[in-house]
Amino acid sequence: MASSNPFFDDIRSHSDVDPPQNEELTDVSELLNDPTQTALKPNGTVSSSVRELLECPVCLNAMYPPIHQCSNGHTICSGCKPRVHNRCPTCRHELGNIRCLALEKVAASLELPCKYQGFGCIGIYPYYSKLKHESQCAYRPYTCPYAGSECSVMGDIPYLVSHLKDDHKVDMHNGSTFNHRYVKSNPQEVENATWMLTVFSCFGQYFCLHFEAFQLGTAPVYIAFLRFMGDDNEAKNYGYSLEVGGNGRKMVWQGVPRSIRDSHRKVRDSFDGLIIQRNMALFFSGGDRKELKLRVTGRIWNEQ
Repeated sequence: MASSNPFFDDIRSHSDVDPPQNEELTDVSELLNDPTQTALKPNGTVSSSVRELLECPVCLNAMYPPIHQCSNGHTICSGCKPRVHNRCPTCRHELGNIRCLALEKVAASLELPCKYQGFGCIGIYPYYSKLKHESQCAYRPYTCPYAGSECSVMGDIPYLVSHLKDDHKVDMHNGSTFNHRYVKSNPQEVENATWMLTVFSCFGQYFCLHFEAFQLGTAPVYIAFLRFMGDDNEAKNYGYSLEVGGNGRKMVWQGVPRSIRDSHRKVRDSFDGLIIQRNMALFFSGGDRKELKLRVTGRIWNEQ
């Protein structure tokens, strides 16, 4: 249904509208509360023409209530309506506040496959339940856990492991124990001070060990933490410990690896790991305190 009308081509190229997910706003909410509508469906097909009817002509996303229409029957999603200044992008008539209730009810009768079907999800879901399912689908792809660059690669775990090894040249290790030495000549610098990433294979799973510097207040600190390459419910089956020390002192951290569903930044900014103040890190390093030399040891275990 998408048109080449220049009036909204530019809007589409800058669109960052997500489909509304508040299902309580629709006039068909009674269908959402019906158990027969929210249960997993065995099979279902929807013609491409019906799917096109439910595609916003501006952002090209699926439309959800309220779906607006002009007096000529052309539809648009609620997110794009203000972007076209209340003018129909197809015929340029004023949109007003006309709801396309017929199309909303057609949508309520549809059943669609999960968009992660290609990753293994075989479920067929009611149109208005599909977004919620996809936000939690166990088959949805993972984002690359490499934190040294803004990598946008997504895929399943085997694909990401190969990607980390081949494209990011990440060190891969087998075993549940580790002993790493981190050296930096100028510990005053924080920018570009990310030591990333070591991947461990043990217990039939993969784990990512991060160690990096970041700014906390006015001084840099160092943090080490472990992430699990899988979902959170699986990550909770494992534990890990980290230890760093020198000059007769040591610091120990014990925790649960975080799923890579949580971004690297989210884990780091929650301080969920071994945190070492710069002065303490330099004390552990010994010498003239002008070079960072930290040895981080640790192990991973299965809680079950």
